[in-house]
Amino acid sequence: MWLFSRFGLPGLLLGGALLYFSGGLFSGDSSSLTDTGAATNVPATSADGRDPEAEMVQFVSFVLDDTQNTWAEQLARQGKRYEPARLVLFRGSTPSACGMGDSAMGPFYCPRDQKVYIDLSFYRELRQRFGAPGDFAQAYVIAHEIGHHVQHQLGYDRNVTASQRAGAGSAAVRLELQADCLAGMWSHDTKQRDLLEPGDVDEAMAAAAAIGDDRLQKQATGMVSPESWTHGSSEERARWFRRGYESGSLQACDTFGASNL
Repeated sequence: MWLFSRFGLPGLLLGGALLYFSGGLFSGDSSSLTDTGAATNVPATSADGRDPEAEMVQFVSFVLDDTQNTWAEQLARQGKRYEPARLVLFRGSTPSACGMGDSAMGPFYCPRDQKVYIDLSFYRELRQRFGAPGDFAQAYVIAHEIGHHVQHQLGYDRNVTASQRAGAGSAAVRLELQADCLAGMWSHDTKQRDLLEPGDVDEAMAAAAAIGDDRLQKQATGMVSPESWTHGSSEERARWFRRGYESGSLQACDTFGASNL
């Protein structure tokens, strides 16, 4: 397992333990996580004593911390200060400064409160429904959302106006593809630290491709409608992730200046 075998994390934190990390502490409503980050209504531990949900909570918190440390270093090289995002883990639905979020939306970032919202059930969907298993596939999702936080701090999200929120090549799609590229940059950093294992990048690219607009539309309706795209095609998402991974360069992730996505 990538996370535990390569990073050597301490023993798993079980439900009721406090989970702190760089950027704040877990928050959520009373139906999901308490203000201290203690998971509620967690499943019973397995026969070997493991708590699957506690393991996933620690995984998410660690990847979030590592991603944010990477961006603090990246922006510091440019003379800029990185302000950490905060994480909200929830079940079902949760309020945010951008409106009510629910599990059907998948993970999302709200620039108004600078928080990343994740319903852990999405990872089961990613594995079972979208056919993208693996812990680095899960890590890619977190890195993508933190990519949106980086965009917000650098002002890239100001490029998206109300009239540019859908369609192939739109500003909205460019914003999402750039977040994929920024996730790739974090993966490049993990490679530089000798933390990647064979197959990790393939897992992330498979996840990026699995949630491309064209693939999701084809699965849902049997048709593909580029005029309604908001995130980009499967091929575009995987390619921009790889671009960030191979280059490790913020300049290489300039989707807004690219003539061809």
